[in-house]
Amino acid sequence: MSFRVRLTLIFTIVWGMLVLLAALAAQVGVTRGLFTYVQNSLLHDTEQFAKFYSAGLTGTAPLEGTGNINVSFYDLAGNRFLPREGNPEQVIPKEVILTAGNSPRIYTSLRFIAAYQRVSFGIIALSQDIGYIYALSDQVARSVALSLLFLLPVGVLLIIVTSQLTLRPLQEASRAIQNRGPENLSDVKYLGPPDELGRIVDRVNSLLSAVREARERERAFLAEVSHELRTPLTSLTGYLERLSRNPAEQSALEGAKRTTEHLTRMVGDLLALARGEAERSVNAHIVSLGEVLKQVVQEYPGVSLRLPKEDLEVLGDPDRLMQLARNLISNAVRAAERPQGVRVMAWRENLDPFETLPPTQGTPPEGWAVFAVRDDGPGIDPEILPRLFQRFARGPQGGTGLGLAIARQIAMAHGGKIEVTSKPGDTRFTVYLPLLSDAEED
Repeated sequence: MSFRVRLTLIFTIVWGMLVLLAALAAQVGVTRGLFTYVQNSLLHDTEQFAKFYSAGLTGTAPLEGTGNINVSFYDLAGNRFLPREGNPEQVIPKEVILTAGNSPRIYTSLRFIAAYQRVSFGIIALSQDIGYIYALSDQVARSVALSLLFLLPVGVLLIIVTSQLTLRPLQEASRAIQNRGPENLSDVKYLGPPDELGRIVDRVNSLLSAVREARERERAFLAEVSHELRTPLTSLTGYLERLSRNPAEQSALEGAKRTTEHLTRMVGDLLALARGEAERSVNAHIVSLGEVLKQVVQEYPGVSLRLPKEDLEVLGDPDRLMQLARNLISNAVRAAERPQGVRVMAWRENLDPFETLPPTQGTPPEGWAVFAVRDDGPGIDPEILPRLFQRFARGPQGGTGLGLAIARQIAMAHGGKIEVTSKPGDTRFTVYLPLLSDAEED
């Protein structure tokens, strides 16, 4: 059963109940209104009769209000004496008539309504048959029932038309969403008002947009990784062919070894990024930042290194920190297109670059160990700079889009941070790492 059918069925049931309640309310309202009118009329006429006879007048007392009123007289013992042959069905019980006072009172039975009041010579009572009230009420009920038989299908038809018009945007949006799939991630068009359904469609469109962007990033990433893997694999194939012809050729063996190591690092980066190992698997040791930088710089002959006289010790994972520095330096070499255009320097920073310490605590004496990787390449496009550390983001010099994302994860896992500034001829990646405190050394 569709949502439109369920909604129409619910509205139809509610409409039928409302019409039925309206019919019952009309019947009850007519009945109570007539009862009230008759009672008020009898009270008024009884009071007029009492005044008429109390004034010593004779004859027929004036009657106002309804017709078909029966006038009866009772003695003080509660026995009716006039009329002697009156309607026996409109006799007020003795225990009721004896309660008469100087003001009129109402007595209601299943057949008649009576008003009675004490006068000088006894008790006067005016009564009226109420059968016509029930008959009129039944007639009203029948009329309302006939109206119900006519209004119910008309109301159902109106409900169907209204629900069809109201739910048309929902049906169109539902069909559009059903047609969406892996090959169709376009936005869902919605022509309805900005209500709850409009907000749902906007949310669906936001999710579709995020999926489209993710797929585009994945395509770009796969294309770039394929390109990056193709080059070392081609080189490795060439080295292996040379070794097959001359197994003793040392240069081919060394080249194959370097290419294999490069491929191993690349696959390791992919796995680390996929599993989040760069954030979680930190095996902390007391590490000399200078020694880490020396080992990494040796892998890139021509890159200059400047270290401070004092040793900068941090608490971290040496393998992860080497991976961080290696990613930054390799990117810088690729941007400068030569290792001689890259400089690495380290120093001690006594200020809090994150501004996270409350003023009452002051600046820690240990400060921060900072190292920067600078290159004289063409710089980074300002449009790329804000998303440079995102996964799968590619810089102007290519790359897999993984190195900087992993570098940021490693820095954050060590309680640090990476900042980047760039202009043509001077691009700088600055890494802040917390220095080892005296308490941690002990």
